[in-house]
Amino acid sequence: MSYCNYVNNTVSEQPDYLLNKYYHDHQYGFPIDDDNELFGRLILEINQAGLSWTLMLRKQESFRTAYSNYSIEKIAAYDEEDRERLMQNPGVVRNRLKINAAIVNAQKILELKSEFGSFKNWLDAHHTLTKAEWIRLFKKTFKFTGGEIVSEFLMSTGYLEGAHSPECPIYEKVRNYSCTARS
Repeated sequence: MSYCNYVNNTVSEQPDYLLNKYYHDHQYGFPIDDDNELFGRLILEINQAGLSWTLMLRKQESFRTAYSNYSIEKIAAYDEEDRERLMQNPGVVRNRLKINAAIVNAQKILELKSEFGSFKNWLDAHHTLTKAEWIRLFKKTFKFTGGEIVSEFLMSTGYLEGAHSPECPIYEKVRNYSCTARS
């Protein structure tokens, strides 16, 4: 079942329905302009690996707080004490590999920003890549970025099509927004 079918055909009394509905209708597939928010989405996608997206939606504010409001500069400067703080925080996924990936990826984004001006500019410079090319680029550039993580990150931020099915009420809204944002 696609995410659109799940959200649009779920009974509103089910647990976490509103979280998923809001994300689906207002965030999933829409471009993000702010570098820290883009990085925050990447952190959530990396941490979702092996878990449910609903869990990430439930924990998103805890992640935001624990990871310095997704500040790339602050996370890039995290040290061993910060790693241990995150490992002890029940509000985030306490996986050392995923925590380390967030820190190393923040450091890499700072390098990309020195060349491209922003993380978004780096992404925009590669917007014509195919899905397979995106996956290769992310695997070469970042840590803990397998095919599913990269695909979902790019779809969820409007860089790859497919976030919404054509019969979904949000499909045209995302399509129009993406076309306007990229032109």
